[in-house]
Amino acid sequence: MTISTSRIKAVPTNIITGFLGVGKTSAILHLLKSKPQNERWAVLVNEFGEIGVDGSLFQGQHSEEGKVFIREVPGGCMCCTAGLPMQIALNQLLSRAKPDRLLIEPTGLGHPVEVLESLTTEYYFDVLLIEKIITLVDARNLSDTRYTEHATFNQQIAIADIIVGNKQDLYRPEDKAELERYAKAKALPEVELIFAEQGQLALEALQGPTAASVSANKHNYTESAEQGGLADMPLPESGYLTAINQGEGFHSIGWRFDASKVFNKKALFLFLTGIVAERMKAVFITNSGIFGYNLTADSLTEIALDDCMESRIEIIASEMCDQWEAKLLACVMKVD
Repeated sequence: MTISTSRIKAVPTNIITGFLGVGKTSAILHLLKSKPQNERWAVLVNEFGEIGVDGSLFQGQHSEEGKVFIREVPGGCMCCTAGLPMQIALNQLLSRAKPDRLLIEPTGLGHPVEVLESLTTEYYFDVLLIEKIITLVDARNLSDTRYTEHATFNQQIAIADIIVGNKQDLYRPEDKAELERYAKAKALPEVELIFAEQGQLALEALQGPTAASVSANKHNYTESAEQGGLADMPLPESGYLTAINQGEGFHSIGWRFDASKVFNKKALFLFLTGIVAERMKAVFITNSGIFGYNLTADSLTEIALDDCMESRIEIIASEMCDQWEAKLLACVMKVD
């Protein structure tokens, strides 16, 4: 897969990483609001699930007319299978956007060292200028061995130029000190540690060269290749499809619904608030308009969107619930 890079040179590029539910998408949305009006920015977003929701959330709030270009890589860690899904998506995005800055958001279960390795190959040597790698961390999770013993969580910290203690407004008194201790033990010696609420980062955090290398250990994740393309394939006659994925100790399940299927907003909200999972993201066409949803351990947030092509939802959890699909289908309004 090749693209013409004759006019694409040294694009400032940032990897913005962090574990599930830490606020990566919120941080990128905040940065996009602060983008200089005359600049073209591109966002390459990766999702663990097969359906892909983040792209719709971004596009529902930012458009190419506003010089923001989005490309999505669903279906697991985008650096797997020799980096081909990532390379194809990145090449298409660069060709279309010709950006002044590129932001890359790996899935919360993704491996930033392999992403960095893909970006620093000879092919991209003159095309991309790798700047600060930013890792968001919720310091409250440092008391949970599901995080501290997870290789991906630790790799995300080890590669960071800047560690952002996000959601600091929800911390206990001891949480900041614990993150400082953990960063000192696991991160680069020159790492910068800052704290934020709701992913509110200054543009200056993006600027400057990275000190990270690609010497960390590789991973052995295997994506479900047989389901590739579910995010874009035509929907069946039923008007919806279901997709599953698993890896890194987690499962994902997602659904796509034809735009003709309108959801009852009140029933949908009750369903979403009852989900117990590490993370849920969704965009829905409802009888009250189009809305985006983001569920973390702390809360369910709802935002009004300008547009979306279809309804989508993705849930990532350590354990699946076999009642989710039936409850979700019950929220679809009957056609008279």
